[in-house]
Amino acid sequence: MGLCLPCLGGAVKDVVETPDPEIKRRQLAEAAEKRQMEASSRGIKNTYSLEQKKKKQEEIEKRIAASGSGGEGGLRGRSAS
Repeated sequence: MGLCLPCLGGAVKDVVETPDPEIKRRQLAEAAEKRQMEASSRGIKNTYSLEQKKKKQEEIEKRIAASGSGGEGGLRGRSAS
């Protein structure tokens, strides 16, 4: 009495089979990638424009580093008298 076995009472159709571990791993990886993409673009309407701005900023930083100035020469050397 009170036993709940899948082989009794037609409950076989209610048993959920676990998917193949490789399939499950792939699904989890896809879901994680999707979450990362959504999180990285949250609040950004034009991701292409953002990428262009990042590339331009990196190029500017490389030019500054190559010129050797570093952008630190400004007012730091002066004393406040």
